Amino acid sequence: MTDGGDRPPRARDAAAPGPVPGSAVHDPDTGRIGVVAGRAGTGLRLCPLGGGGTWQADPRRVRLLTHAELLSARVAEANARTRRAMEMHDLPVGDGSGHYGAR
Repeated sequence: MTDGGDRPPRARDAAAPGPVPGSAVHDPDTGRIGVVAGRAGTGLRLCPLGGGGTWQADPRRVRLLTHAELLSARVAEANARTRRAMEMHDLPVGDGSGHYGAR
């Protein structure tokens, strides 16, 4: 028996599953926020909140988003979707001042 200081990590620590599919995470390697779509070998497959192409991430590096971070990311995605739709239909897009179009 040892004093515990030189024990190898327990098996469940070494094989920690990481975030599960559907979890929203921050990937520090890309600076992006994504939703876990699944696993790809030892990595995670992430996709953007608003959909789109997936990318690979290291499950040991990502961190789960807080509720506030997830809400902020969803609002930002909804705003971006609205801006794209308005631009596609040639509608005036606000400048953040609350004023739209010419006065």
